[in-house]
Amino acid sequence: MRVLLLIWSGVLFLALTAMAAAHGPDEVAAEFHDREPYFQAIGKPAPEFVLQDADGDTVQLNHFTGKVVVLNFIYATCPDICPLHSEVIANIQQMTADAGMTEAVQFVSITTDPANDTAEVMAEYGPIHGLDPANWTFLTLAPGQPKDLTRQLAEAYGHGFTPTDAGYQIHGTVTHIIGKDGNWEANFHGLEPDPLNVVLFLNALANHWEEHPEPPKNWWRRLLDRF
Repeated sequence: MRVLLLIWSGVLFLALTAMAAAHGPDEVAAEFHDREPYFQAIGKPAPEFVLQDADGDTVQLNHFTGKVVVLNFIYATCPDICPLHSEVIANIQQMTADAGMTEAVQFVSITTDPANDTAEVMAEYGPIHGLDPANWTFLTLAPGQPKDLTRQLAEAYGHGFTPTDAGYQIHGTVTHIIGKDGNWEANFHGLEPDPLNVVLFLNALANHWEEHPEPPKNWWRRLLDRF
């Protein structure tokens, strides 16, 4: 089984690298309009944030310049959609790790319920849902920030978290993709995007086509020739 996993990881890494060389993010985005119904191209600067992680350290978006950021909004007591969304993110994270992209991609989750998502809750959330802290962080408000700031930030990214009297929040599910230069490149909506398509897009952003002025021809054949 371990041998098969190693082979799969190698094949995935080589396939994504070859495809990134042949297709930049714009080309991949164009193809996704036909094959990925949950994909939305954006193409504008991402709303900045300055928040705090579970260790009390200040984290802001521009700290991740040079990396592709996968951003989502959740709250820990959500009974249904947020846990499922976190598992989707964890699956994508594992696939990027298998493809050797851990250093190139940063996963960020921001709570819309900072009053209840304490540092202890945040520290436990990742392991419960299979998220690797090596390149994932859970952010909340820093002391003194307005209590609605993270919900307003979610609105700046295009979707709302509406509190109810029962203590829950009504919200949609969106995975935001931010490029290495801080540009908000795309959204993947809902829980149904093909994770391989997400990883393909992340890889295209991490390995921009300008880094490969002469794309290799017949990349699939070259890949097979390595085995």
